[in-house]
Amino acid sequence: MTAPAGIRLARTLEAVDWSTLKADLGADEFDNGRSPEQLRASFVASGHVVLGWAAERLIGTARALTDGICNAYLVDVWTATAYRRRGVATAMMRDLLQRVPGQHVCLFTSEHRDFYESLGFEIERDGMSQVVGRWLKSDPVR
Repeated sequence: MTAPAGIRLARTLEAVDWSTLKADLGADEFDNGRSPEQLRASFVASGHVVLGWAAERLIGTARALTDGICNAYLVDVWTATAYRRRGVATAMMRDLLQRVPGQHVCLFTSEHRDFYESLGFEIERDGMSQVVGRWLKSDPVR
């Protein structure tokens, strides 16, 4: 994994302080309401994760949900404001993309179009989504 100078990429979640991550996401207006426990569960359930670290500080996240065959979905692509435009997100995205060869990779975003296009993404005009029940409220599957 190639990262910018001073940045370490990791594929494990061992050192993550989920409460600190939630606070950092909130400070960057990137918090979608998950609790620290829900953040952890989201990342643990992912097919692939990559994190950017500057010394002991978590400064970037990205994860892929995948069926392992033909479809992947990228979510939680975030770089702390102070570390943006240094290649952190590019390195994380390249790491995730190389781990899903042959798959149709999708992401939903209305921001940073030029960045994602520079990585080979193209605009797809059609798409639909739905929140089932209430956002972030779920009962365990039985």
